Amino acid sequence: MTCGEAGLHEVPAVLTAALEAYFAFDRHGRVLAWNPAAETTFGYTHAQACGRQIEDLIVRPQSRPAGRAELAALAAGQSGHSLGRRLQWFVRHADGHEFPVEMTLTSTDEPTGRIFHAFAHDVTSAHRASRFAAVETAVARGLAEAASSDTAGAHVVTALGAHLDWPVVELWLVDEQRQLLTCAARYARSGLRLGDFVLDELECGTGLPGRVCAEATTCWVSDLQTSPGYLRARAAGRIGLHVAIGVPLCNGVHTLGALCVFGDRVEEPEETLLSLLGGLAAQLGQYLERRRAEELAIELARTKDEFLAMVTHELRNPVATIAAAATLLQEELAELNLEQPLRSLQAITRNAERLSVMAEDLLDLARLESGHLAIQPTDTDLAAIIGQAVENAGPAAQAKQLTLTVRLPRRLDLHGDPVRLRQVADNLLGNAIKYTPAGGAVTVTAGLDDTGQTVTWTVADTGIGIPAAERPRLFRRFYRASTALQQRIPGTGLGLVISRTIIERHRGTIALADHTGPGTTFLVRLPATT
Repeated sequence: MTCGEAGLHEVPAVLTAALEAYFAFDRHGRVLAWNPAAETTFGYTHAQACGRQIEDLIVRPQSRPAGRAELAALAAGQSGHSLGRRLQWFVRHADGHEFPVEMTLTSTDEPTGRIFHAFAHDVTSAHRASRFAAVETAVARGLAEAASSDTAGAHVVTALGAHLDWPVVELWLVDEQRQLLTCAARYARSGLRLGDFVLDELECGTGLPGRVCAEATTCWVSDLQTSPGYLRARAAGRIGLHVAIGVPLCNGVHTLGALCVFGDRVEEPEETLLSLLGGLAAQLGQYLERRRAEELAIELARTKDEFLAMVTHELRNPVATIAAAATLLQEELAELNLEQPLRSLQAITRNAERLSVMAEDLLDLARLESGHLAIQPTDTDLAAIIGQAVENAGPAAQAKQLTLTVRLPRRLDLHGDPVRLRQVADNLLGNAIKYTPAGGAVTVTAGLDDTGQTVTWTVADTGIGIPAAERPRLFRRFYRASTALQQRIPGTGLGLVISRTIIERHRGTIALADHTGPGTTFLVRLPATT
């Protein structure tokens, strides 16, 4: 195909049917030939291209100084950077968008002078595929580092837009409670003013994101400007957006949202790109489902702790008032020698004290787990702390005729909170005495292990024990062993939970140790002071 002017280059007929873009230009850069594939690739018709400068047609403005220097070298008979080589370049389309091509340049000497022949094809798909590895890496890193699902979405849209050069990328999520779609994250190319293209909410089924979510299927719009049925088609046209692609985010059962990309050129559906976007959407959907479950669990835990704190605060004051009034009446009735009312008041007092203990335990647990109750470590002697707890528990052990054996070193140094460690000692020793029948035995030991780096502390009893099947639930809130319930031994089911929390805050562990015969043995390990 020639340009129809006398003396210009004649193109072999076979090149008019070639699938690869072919064009020719002279040493001044004037286009001499332009085949139909070049029309499709670059957007200029044969009539528009022939006779014009190749620089004005396809060279990007920022590359034109280098292009003129290259043409001057070629005109001077030099090979320059391009002659005889297969190279990739970014070129400019007639509609203004830029895209990568692979081009080969050769030359022939004709009677009219040297002519340069270029063969080129669009490698946008291959370029995207090669860069998608960088996108996947950026997305994986972003998801790993994200502090929340919101920041994760921002990482994904930025990675897609920046690495694959999409002008606009949006992440839409389904708000099931409000029955709406909300734009959770949006990326826009630097300098691009979106104007009225920006929407933050959509009704389900509306626009590209709404259609993708409603149908749970990928949607490819080759040119929004020729698809006026789409909600933002006119707004897209005003900022030069054409192709629009939406892929659903699913968790295998439900559609969570849609990932949408918008480009500045008309493009027909391309399987490689759809596969890449679909894989990324699946990865993001799985992440969002997992992260939502984690955030829901955190929120439920926070709500539960707030509820416990509220209940215990509301419980403590009336219980204290009841206990004080009952104690006062008990003293007065004792003087009057009224036996029946006295027994009733004693029951009120006992139960008020139990409620008070439970309220304090709930508050302690909520504060410890939320971090609001600080552990105040100092250099302390664990042997002295345990010894004080043993001395305090002595009368209760004697009342049940228990044999209380204690084996402690003279001193056992560690860095810890003496008040909280005493709370653990009281809980463990109190449980051992409470759950051991009359005539049984309780043994308390503590000392350094063989390495000298760890304190081991045990509290063993010959009591009712804990069934093997129930041991995995031992440190759960409000758990009471079936053996305790059967014998109607009172308790809150919070002491061990609090003890474990305190020990863990000291970087230690507490567990149920192997035990021969009836009863239980608790083993505490704490880092020693070196």
